[in-house]
Amino acid sequence: MQDIFNQVDINQYLPDVIALATNILLAILILLIGLWISNKVKSAIIKISKKYDKLDDTLFRFLGSVARYIVMAFVIIAVLNRFGVQTASIVALLGAASLAIGLALQGAMSNLAAGVMLLIFRPYKAGDFIEAAGRFGNVTEIDLFTTILQTFDNQQIIVPNSQIWGSQIINHSHHPIRGVDMHFGVAYAENTDAARKVIMDVLNNHPHILKDPAPFVEVETLNDSSVDFLVRPFCQGEHYFSILYSVPEQIKKALDENNIEIPFPHRKVIVVNEGEK
Repeated sequence: MQDIFNQVDINQYLPDVIALATNILLAILILLIGLWISNKVKSAIIKISKKYDKLDDTLFRFLGSVARYIVMAFVIIAVLNRFGVQTASIVALLGAASLAIGLALQGAMSNLAAGVMLLIFRPYKAGDFIEAAGRFGNVTEIDLFTTILQTFDNQQIIVPNSQIWGSQIINHSHHPIRGVDMHFGVAYAENTDAARKVIMDVLNNHPHILKDPAPFVEVETLNDSSVDFLVRPFCQGEHYFSILYSVPEQIKKALDENNIEIPFPHRKVIVVNEGEK
């Protein structure tokens, strides 16, 4: 055994051992530096959202994670290159795999793209009442793929972001003061000034209707059977639905008390007796 050991020329393998040890040390160093850089890049991207209140944290956490993974991918390729691995084929394989995954997840990617746009432009935020994609409700959560709504009857609706971004969005909570549009009709025989006064008295006595801006009460349409008023009181956004569903009954009762007729639709039929003619 000792003879065999003596016959081995250590100097023959020493350069390979040193090269291998050097590559291992450099690989470890590249990994450590890559981890440090990737974490710094992620933190820097997340900090951008904290500087501006209008930027969404969810989006920038996602972008920070994506940037971190991209940096680490280049780091791993650099480490493999240190050991003589041909990385060109690996890069090509990763590109082909990414393309295949993208084609397989077209729906998810469209939702992701829409989610990014929604989080950048922020047409609504959590807590807003919105109408979008044929749905209406209170926004409870926004993520990169879906928006979650809560309806008045306490149902949860999960709407894909691509359906929302590609359609009209009505944000009922965007402005702090809202106008509440309502329509009331009175008979042609009634005095419009008297009807307007009755409606204004109801609005002025309501505790949640603002004096400034003043309520708007004007004749809008001369209909077939009635003179139609457009009534638009203004209120704070949180009282919108309370006024929308309570004031019509109050106005109806006030018109009844003042003997102002709210007419049914009717038609006047003229019969001509052709025999007498």
